[in-house]
Amino acid sequence: MRRLITLIAASSTLGLGACIKADTDLERAAVGAVIGCAAGEVLVEGRCVEGAIVGAGVGVLTN
Repeated sequence: MRRLITLIAASSTLGLGACIKADTDLERAAVGAVIGCAAGEVLVEGRCVEGAIVGAGVGVLTN
């Protein structure tokens, strides 16, 4: 049940993250960190911080 709730939360975060038009590097890093944290929790349980770091990096590097 916990896995299902985490998956629902992650999918809603990804859905909302796709709607945000990030104009600055800081905004893209924040959105990437949120999505990375959710992915880290879902894919590898308990790896939110690592996912957020990777997601923020990817958010800054992509345009």
